[in-house]
Amino acid sequence: MADIPLNQLMQQRRKKLETLTNQGIPVFAYNFKRTAQIADLINQYEKLEPEESSNKYFSVAGRLMALRRHGKASFADLAENNISIQLYLALDVLGEEQYNLFSHLDIGDIVGVNGEVFKTRRGELSIKAKSFTLLTKSLRPLPEKWHGLKDVEIRYRQRYTDLIMNPDVKQVFAIREKAIKSLRDFFINRDFIEVDTPVLQQIYGGATARPFKTFHNALDTNLYLRIAPELYLKRLLVGGYEKVFELGRNFRNEGLSVRHNPEFTMLEAYQAYGDYEDMMALTEELIKTMALEATGDTKVTYQEQELDFGKKFERLTMLEAIKKYSKLDLTYEDSLNDLRKAAKQAGAPADKEWGKGKIINAIFEKNVEHHLFQPTFITEFPVEVSPLARRDRNDPNVTERFELIIAQREIANAFSELTDPIEQRKRFEQQLKIESKEVVDRQLDEDFLRALEYGMPPAGGLGIGVDRLIMLLTDSYSIRDVILFPHLRPEK
Repeated sequence: MADIPLNQLMQQRRKKLETLTNQGIPVFAYNFKRTAQIADLINQYEKLEPEESSNKYFSVAGRLMALRRHGKASFADLAENNISIQLYLALDVLGEEQYNLFSHLDIGDIVGVNGEVFKTRRGELSIKAKSFTLLTKSLRPLPEKWHGLKDVEIRYRQRYTDLIMNPDVKQVFAIREKAIKSLRDFFINRDFIEVDTPVLQQIYGGATARPFKTFHNALDTNLYLRIAPELYLKRLLVGGYEKVFELGRNFRNEGLSVRHNPEFTMLEAYQAYGDYEDMMALTEELIKTMALEATGDTKVTYQEQELDFGKKFERLTMLEAIKKYSKLDLTYEDSLNDLRKAAKQAGAPADKEWGKGKIINAIFEKNVEHHLFQPTFITEFPVEVSPLARRDRNDPNVTERFELIIAQREIANAFSELTDPIEQRKRFEQQLKIESKEVVDRQLDEDFLRALEYGMPPAGGLGIGVDRLIMLLTDSYSIRDVILFPHLRPEK
């Protein structure tokens, strides 16, 4: 069969479809009433003795994954949600008309079956078909073998086929579902209110990224898919909400990689009267809870290394981490010239217009992040790279901000929120000066600054890259493995 060209196999299936249609046999059913699911039947009757029967009839449905025709008796494997049971189809039970119909079926067809559960003489749990109904005729043959990485692009592009052929894929998304439910329950149980903020924004903000741009005809204005919901969530704190969170999609018009997809899921949460220490404690408890509820354990294996979310997460300031992993003993008292020399020594960029903080951050990203595997909070980020974070109450060079690094990648970002509208305006203006020219149409968000002028309570804010966290919980190397339909280059 593997030697038969695909178009020839498809032609054969269309001929079968034409034959069935000409005989008045429906090939695309409207519905089918099931009385049981295959998994439940297996659990209920797996202890039957050989040749013992349930003595009860059930109606089940699924996709044919194997066919074995043998004269007056045939066998097939029927799969539902990647769980299979054997079908036994006998001429003397089905009758000649139904049994002949079976000869027109192919692997991939979806059928409904009514029959009783029994165990064969060899001890294989099966369904003895009393009748069956063709529900959907499959016109394209399934791949006989699925070679994993060899066909990785096809797997992402044709996720529907991937889900049929690879049971492990559904397990990944089952864990994702449990993790997201756990995340949502975690915040709701702590009196956070889930909200929705605009995805189309007239002024995008809350992060530094290139946006997707569109035009609204009725409003006669440019709009942008949000890169973050942050500034709208803070407006709610001004309006009197004390605990809010949003779980939704963000969009960034940037490159594709194993860690980046243009459309991704983020969690952002804000708590009035808290600070970044509160968010740090919340984050640690959240990830421990999600791991336990999604996988059954606080320890998971990622890329052949164990991650332990049950232990206290390590905490290092950025300067401590640089000293620990690159042996560079830096301070904000060092001259710009000395810091540029240190950056050169570390192989990190240090553009002429950069200040001390941005150079130190570049050294950290180049020399430290790849050393951090176990969960580690990095604190005291420079003011220059933290335009929305509050200055540290003890050191004006840095902010009360942390990033949680796990398995060499940023998972969470949080800080004590900047509530001073005068300082926030200065930060925004400075950000506009130093941002790359590739960042299009960046504007000051005057409405957000106006909201701050009415008064926002002290607050802690948190953002978590949900897809990256799911990658850790499912031992997935690429972000595409945890997104059902990731973005790919156009198919040739």
